[in-house]
Amino acid sequence: MSLEEKQGDSEYEKEIPLTSSSQEELLDGELLAQDIRPAAERQLVRILDMRLLPTIILIFIMNYIDRLAVTSARLKGLEQDLGLTDIQYSTILAILYASYIPANIPSNMILNRISRPSYYIAICVVLWGLTSALTGICRNYTGIVVARVFLGIPEAAFYPGGVYLLSRWYTRKELSFRSAIFYAGLMISNAFGSLMAAGILSRMEGKLGIRAWRWLFYIEGSITIVIGILAVFILPDYPNNTRWLSPAQRRLAQVRLAEDAGEADEDIGNNSALKGLTMAVKDPKVLIFAVMTCCQLLGTGFTTFFPTISGTLGFSSTVTLLLAAPPWIFATIVSCINAWHADRTGERYLHMCIPYWCIIIGYIVAISTMSVPGRYISMFLMAGGSAGHALLLVWLANVVPRPPAKRSAAIAIVNACGNIGTMISSFVWKVEWSPQYHQSMFVGIAALALGTSLATVIRCVLAHENKQLERKELLNLTEEEEERIREAARLEGITYEDAVVRRRGFRYLL
Repeated sequence: MSLEEKQGDSEYEKEIPLTSSSQEELLDGELLAQDIRPAAERQLVRILDMRLLPTIILIFIMNYIDRLAVTSARLKGLEQDLGLTDIQYSTILAILYASYIPANIPSNMILNRISRPSYYIAICVVLWGLTSALTGICRNYTGIVVARVFLGIPEAAFYPGGVYLLSRWYTRKELSFRSAIFYAGLMISNAFGSLMAAGILSRMEGKLGIRAWRWLFYIEGSITIVIGILAVFILPDYPNNTRWLSPAQRRLAQVRLAEDAGEADEDIGNNSALKGLTMAVKDPKVLIFAVMTCCQLLGTGFTTFFPTISGTLGFSSTVTLLLAAPPWIFATIVSCINAWHADRTGERYLHMCIPYWCIIIGYIVAISTMSVPGRYISMFLMAGGSAGHALLLVWLANVVPRPPAKRSAAIAIVNACGNIGTMISSFVWKVEWSPQYHQSMFVGIAALALGTSLATVIRCVLAHENKQLERKELLNLTEEEEERIREAARLEGITYEDAVVRRRGFRYLL
């Protein structure tokens, strides 16, 4: 059936079969026609869902598997072989963030300025995979500390960079669910990483005269390197220059985002990376988000120590790792459902805070009992509550939609400050507090209570700003805002006045 015949079909709900040859024949704005656009847009989103999402999820799985391999290796002799004390082990966990945190901001600033993020992210993946593999040759405390420091630098590019890349492709109403699926990579990594570690540690001991925990680093790091090489060819760049989309699809991708915020998703004029950083630092909302994220990641510090917590159930190392997997499978499902509902309703605050309140309940249960059923139920509550963090940077991206330079800097700042909480948590779960870990859980409860209180402050601030937007309604546009609206009008093929009217409906999601 020809394209003209499809346009005339009153039952037209089907996909437009856009082959590579027919795509090349389409004019730049052809997909913006009202009778073609709905199907074309669905097809564009499906292409992104099938290429971008699976790739970054797979990378994120390996990101956390490589980062937390040391916690699984601990169960099979790492501390004994390297002669580590308790404080040295905690330092090994924390030292990664000493390089990871400072690298977040410059990395995202670079990502915003370069034209090929697919190359940048892929190179970083290969570098941390190589560093992770080389961790297996460490012979002492100094060696593994150096390896962890160098592991943190390339890893800093990925999570904030991945969220920023998603925000360059998906609208506000699409972003939460996709970001939750992306964040589910962390949860899957906790489950799959435990299963992988259980297999390696139980079967590779003494192979070729090498300890099993060393094989763990060699094998997992090598897998990451292969994935990084493949990512070069699969990841997209930006809507204006992705190689495997047609010109018409690239135009449609830009128009979607321009309509979503009433402005083109581009840096106009002198919106340099440094200016974007300055704008982000001066925005009080970004700073509140940063402190809130620090509190929330401190409160969820159990993530790093999950195999250790599972070990308090009293089983062998293999069974301990196997028992650590189901709570994270449950958490993955909860996270996706929670984010899907957040997108459907456009609500952010409760969808983020309610899961954190579940973690607090999990802590209370764990403090109240040392029975195996009670402790295991608390592990499900804690893991499932991690779903709240999947929406945190998404909410931030909604709060700081334009310009991209500010948004990329804001995401990096918040993620960097948040991981200060992760670094602190490395010293909160002390061996001398085992197996109850009551003190650790009390710290987590206090941190989450403060974090959700700050989320309430943010919601009140945004509600106030929405009321101001209703009163002002674009009466005082800056030159940069006017330029981005003109660019949106050009992309959409409408007049500047119509673009101004379209932008008038923009509100922050609460």
